[in-house]
Amino acid sequence: MSAPVSSDRPFLNRRLAAFGTTIFAEMSALAVRTGSINLGQGFPDTDGPAQIAEAASRAVLTGLGNQYPPGPGVPELRTAIAAHQQRFYGLGYDPDTEVLVTAGATEAIAAALLALLEPGDEVIALEPYYDSYAACIAMAGAVRVPVTLRPHAGAFVLDLDELRAAVTPRTRLLLLNTPHNPTGTVLTPAELAAVAELAVERDLLVVTDEVYEHLVFEGVHTPLAGLPGMRERTVTISSAGKTFSFTGWKVGWLTAPPELVTAVRSAKQFLTYVSSGPFQYAIAEALALPDAYYDTFRADLAAKRDILADGLAAAGFEVFRPQGTYFITTDITPLGEKDGLAFCRALPERCGVVAIPNQVFYDDKAAGATQVRWAFCKREDVLREAAERLRRL
Repeated sequence: MSAPVSSDRPFLNRRLAAFGTTIFAEMSALAVRTGSINLGQGFPDTDGPAQIAEAASRAVLTGLGNQYPPGPGVPELRTAIAAHQQRFYGLGYDPDTEVLVTAGATEAIAAALLALLEPGDEVIALEPYYDSYAACIAMAGAVRVPVTLRPHAGAFVLDLDELRAAVTPRTRLLLLNTPHNPTGTVLTPAELAAVAELAVERDLLVVTDEVYEHLVFEGVHTPLAGLPGMRERTVTISSAGKTFSFTGWKVGWLTAPPELVTAVRSAKQFLTYVSSGPFQYAIAEALALPDAYYDTFRADLAAKRDILADGLAAAGFEVFRPQGTYFITTDITPLGEKDGLAFCRALPERCGVVAIPNQVFYDDKAAGATQVRWAFCKREDVLREAAERLRRL
């Protein structure tokens, strides 16, 4: 049966036409086809705590969440999210009016941008950026204005003057990601204070993606919402996937003042409506795990970071050792390579490893042309084997 044809107009609308299939789908398929070690997509190869998996099983078997949960999220989880923000950051949120549960952080980002933007609004986003940011800004009809994190002294650095210069009368919103994927940069309290001062001065909304909040290896994570003048203008987003290693459950959330939560919920209700019913009860228990869980989890990832970083350095890459997240960015120039996309497409055949070219996270493709991202949220034996294979380069 042939597809209906009404004109020469493409089926995909022009806002999304530039995005195509995500690089993650392409590289994961390549990993399967070649039997390679997949250090591309950021998902763990082991599950999170057994007691949390048992909590999800118990919820299913006792009928908790098997039917539509409440639109804002189950009360137990909203209460746990509010308690988490108070426990770790001293931020008080009302679980009934200032917390919204979403289908992962990706839906929270989409709902926030669709709700808060009008066509033509400008959104400043740190570049390189998680690919859904660009797609969601495009779907909202808004204009993406990148501010580039640039390599300097072994890290990627935000130029605050460049950020300030990017703000125009059309700027509606700052989209901030710290700890930052893919570079691993963690913005310092001083940098965040400067961002907050700019947002207040120019009366900007801010959406912060903080899904790696518990994966900071050097320094500390500082929520922007806790800085002066920021609580009333900030939507703070996080999720359970990265913190508890249950990425397939897709349980995310946001915290914000009631007016902002109401606005975002208006968009969210027409996306998934609700999701992850039984898993919401399990994540409510996960958020109450003792500090020892968070400390051990962070230390485990830091050790894995070092295994892969050392292996990449031994293989000849320039390595930007991350302060946080699941990811290491490298530069392939020392290997005599110039095109990260071509390098990543050829890498599985060359040595049986898959990575992600950073240039797909840039508007300025040249700025990221020689950068490649690697995920280290894998078992230590897998990382050591990958490092050994990369030595063939």
